[in-house]
Amino acid sequence: MSSTITDQGGACVPPVLDWDAIDSVFLDMDGTLLDLYYDNHFWLEHVPKRYAEKQGLSHGDARDALLPRYRRIQGTLEWYCIDHWSRELGLDIALLKAEVEHLIAVHPYVIDFLEALAARGKRRVLVTNAHQKSVELKLGRTKLGGHLERVICAHDLSLPKEAPGFWARVADIEPFDPERTLFVDDNLDVLRAARDYGFRWLLAVSAPDSRQPQRDVAEFPTVARFNTLLPGLRC
Repeated sequence: MSSTITDQGGACVPPVLDWDAIDSVFLDMDGTLLDLYYDNHFWLEHVPKRYAEKQGLSHGDARDALLPRYRRIQGTLEWYCIDHWSRELGLDIALLKAEVEHLIAVHPYVIDFLEALAARGKRRVLVTNAHQKSVELKLGRTKLGGHLERVICAHDLSLPKEAPGFWARVADIEPFDPERTLFVDDNLDVLRAARDYGFRWLLAVSAPDSRQPQRDVAEFPTVARFNTLLPGLRC
């Protein structure tokens, strides 16, 4: 399940980062490294289509039935869990994800950014709420794993990134200094939890879905595309 479903229009302000004060970069997957269009299309269009076929409903009625069920558990591990939705809906969600995997896409400049991080000696860690099956599908499709030092899945830690205690569990397996770690995510609740934990460097992605307008995010420094970070990183 994606970290957000709808976006609001707006603009973003380029961030100022001191790369000499940053050792590690923790990165979200869906909406941050990858275009959230795939997830939004999957949950708002493809799942309702297959659910409608199974239940003998119109697409609109199926979507109307599913959206409240999505929202009811938003922000929990179940919200992101393929196995949960397979049981709940009587559908093979992993199989349905593969049906539209051609829509999985890396955001522009992501590879350039990851390579520039490596050139500066920064540790690159994917930290995602996505289910292990989604991570396997998406990393297999995009080959992003070769540009990361580590992948951390919230399902392996039994807490979503929004939850108090999540980052302490991350630190147990991936020791890091929150004062010297940059965390980039498109989910504001996740960023708030990271701020509460003590992260000094935080960036919100203002354009997680390429088919939606940029969001106006006043609470955190924002980035729409990673090319805006490259000049400072390559200095």
